[in-house]
Amino acid sequence: MYIAITPQQMNINYKGSVRDFVNYLEKENEEQNEELQEYFFDQYHDRVSSHEVIAEIDGNTAKLSKKDPKFYSLVVSPSPSELRHIGNNPEQLRIFVRELMKDYANSFYRDRTVTVDDIKYYAKIEHERTFKGTEKKIKENQPYANKILILKNEIRKIQRGRGNIKKLEREIAKLEKEAPHKINGKRIVQGMKKEGFQSHIHIIVSRKDITNSHSLSPNTKFKESITILNGKEVKQGFNRDKFYKAVEKTFDKTFGYKRNFVESYQARNMFIKDPKKFFAMLVGLPTTQKQIAFKMLHKSGLNIPIIPANKAQLTFKAFMKLKKGVEVAIRSGSIGI
Repeated sequence: MYIAITPQQMNINYKGSVRDFVNYLEKENEEQNEELQEYFFDQYHDRVSSHEVIAEIDGNTAKLSKKDPKFYSLVVSPSPSELRHIGNNPEQLRIFVRELMKDYANSFYRDRTVTVDDIKYYAKIEHERTFKGTEKKIKENQPYANKILILKNEIRKIQRGRGNIKKLEREIAKLEKEAPHKINGKRIVQGMKKEGFQSHIHIIVSRKDITNSHSLSPNTKFKESITILNGKEVKQGFNRDKFYKAVEKTFDKTFGYKRNFVESYQARNMFIKDPKKFFAMLVGLPTTQKQIAFKMLHKSGLNIPIIPANKAQLTFKAFMKLKKGVEVAIRSGSIGI
């Protein structure tokens, strides 16, 4: 499970209105038949129009300055394993979002209890992802792409004069074959759709509560803090750690999912703060759980020829190899930690 919380982009694209972001989220519907299109939804309604989302978010900004984000974006990306468990079912994902937004509300530290009914939000499910230029597979294919581009330019020159086009075409075919990363025999390029279950959820959350009276920012640096406002003590804060852990538990409880150690938020935190402890926990797992853990790591692209049976077998070389591989897995979100 990968979750990101970001404030409204205050650049030329998203300044002021949520309109551009909503239009961006509608892009996937443009390629779908009407019956396959995904609508925005909130806690109680399944089909909310983009016009309503724009009007409600833009109209819920009382007393916010020009420099304040008017909304926040949450991206919730279940791992392939989690998506397989629920059959990549959109209805199950909607159920999940409505439960996790209760966790979101409960993570605020305020004088009064914040509930999901205080939150104004709209969510949308997307089922596709495309390769970005920053990804490892694109970067490793790039030298081949550069050579192919040069050869294609040569062919265009020859078409206007004389030369051996077939020879250049054979060189291009060879490079296409030699490129390390492909999907169905085709070289992976930027913008190509990824294989497998890629469903994820975008959630637009208003900065202000449902009454347009109170500010609810998840971007505060405080988890739990008490400040003095007009001579009175006021509670403020948002606990991201609490939220991430709660979302994980909510998914597991809602769908009966048996989470492996390497998929857990606890494991991700441990890996970042204390890698040695992470790997000690990893090799100390019960045999079945350890096999599942290393299988997940292997699927993420980490080549593990020998699974350490105990801590003594976790040599420095093996440790560094595992560390590098898990870093890749975390960046890609492929094992959900």
